[in-house]
Amino acid sequence: MKALCWFGKHEVGIRNVKEPSIINRHDAIIKVTHASISGSDLHIYNGAIPTMEKGDILGHETMGEVMAVGALVTKVKVGDTVVIPFNIACGSCHFCKEQEYASCDNTNPNSVMADRLYGHSGSALFGYSHMYGGYAGGQAEFLRVPFIDTNSLVIPKDVPDEKVLFLSDILPTGYMAAENCNIKPGDTVAIWGAGSVAQMAIRSAYLLGAERVIAIDHYEKRLEMAEKSGAHTINFENSDNVLDEINYLTGGRGPDSCIDAVGMEAHGHTITATLDRAKMAVGLATDRPDALRQAIQACKKGGTVSIPAMYGGFLDKMPFGAAYGKGLTFKMGQTHTQKYMKPLLQKVLEDQLDPSFVITQRIDLDKAPQAYQLFNDQKNECIKVVINMH
Repeated sequence: MKALCWFGKHEVGIRNVKEPSIINRHDAIIKVTHASISGSDLHIYNGAIPTMEKGDILGHETMGEVMAVGALVTKVKVGDTVVIPFNIACGSCHFCKEQEYASCDNTNPNSVMADRLYGHSGSALFGYSHMYGGYAGGQAEFLRVPFIDTNSLVIPKDVPDEKVLFLSDILPTGYMAAENCNIKPGDTVAIWGAGSVAQMAIRSAYLLGAERVIAIDHYEKRLEMAEKSGAHTINFENSDNVLDEINYLTGGRGPDSCIDAVGMEAHGHTITATLDRAKMAVGLATDRPDALRQAIQACKKGGTVSIPAMYGGFLDKMPFGAAYGKGLTFKMGQTHTQKYMKPLLQKVLEDQLDPSFVITQRIDLDKAPQAYQLFNDQKNECIKVVINMH
């Protein structure tokens, strides 16, 4: 089968690889109909994610048709159309029973790597390094799905793939980010970033009762998309001082909650952002957390900082004194995708949400390497790439 494989920093390519097969009786094999390229995939593309191996198959936003199931599969059958969450959960451990699927104890065979770095390992992820299990990703013609009964959502017939594909990641991620803000009617929510997760967080924040959302980015097309969703926007390249502008918009109090939807490769023109870039370039830092620093400084006293964006290691020069002094609450982490897929599908079916609005490029699998470069180099023009496998 054809698959998009990683070979090094800025090196991805289409290769013919062996088709997956059922290994465990809880497995299923799906024929991928649609996949997409995530902003998190760019962290791999840029060499920021360790424990990748040459030939690893990428991709963690996937849906398709079930072609074969293991003997112990009970909820999914051959022929079903399913969306696959980006994280892999067993469905039976302590954390899965608490619906904390991203903390699953049983699916990462390489958990010792994450244990050493983080203290405890989370769940395995599709297509996202060997520290997270080394599972093949879904930017391929076929995908093996472990524990398919837990790690899938069956989609009703006649629902377009593009309306439900993002239940695999960015819609639950944006929704959980907004939910973590504990939004009350009338709240103001500030969101750093205006990429696809941020776009979902904007709409989710309004669904959950926010009165106003402020989106901060520097890509005009992304800010225009955010404005269409109802957000007030700030282009940080055109702002003398983002924090002063946010204070002005909130009467000096600050947003009730702040969402960092940027993560470990933040851009910026502050002194700390410049230092981050230099230190990361020579291996003296693992992340560029300037958006998070601003979110902490901007948030109102007693507010919440929600972090759906990915961080990989140890963060420098964090204003933790400000967080302590203001009594901030932090909520963060990988999304418990399986918890949100079914209720969010209902919102899609009821036309409360149509996540397909973020799609800017549609390509065939053979064009995926060029799409990675486009997504990385031209973020103003490229917000979300969908791979059509038909």
